[in-house]
Amino acid sequence: MDVDGKATFAFEAKNFSEAFELCKEDWVREDLITMTSNGVPLCSSTAKLTIRRADEAEIIIYRDVAIQAQNEDLVLAYLVDLDRA
Repeated sequence: MDVDGKATFAFEAKNFSEAFELCKEDWVREDLITMTSNGVPLCSSTAKLTIRRADEAEIIIYRDVAIQAQNEDLVLAYLVDLDRA
């Protein structure tokens, strides 16, 4: 998922429609607003959330995170450095 054109996290979806549904989920934006990278929130209330096919480097990052997550229903592999809470 891109936030205002910036690759932010990768996830797995069966198709484009399923992936696009995640953009509409309120909890996604709410979580992104509260998370920060280098002190800057990942998202604003007006940010444009879009999806696209992951590139090869992003796929590798996603696969590494998914292996560690094992049985999680939805794995989000962040493509930005997250600040610790």
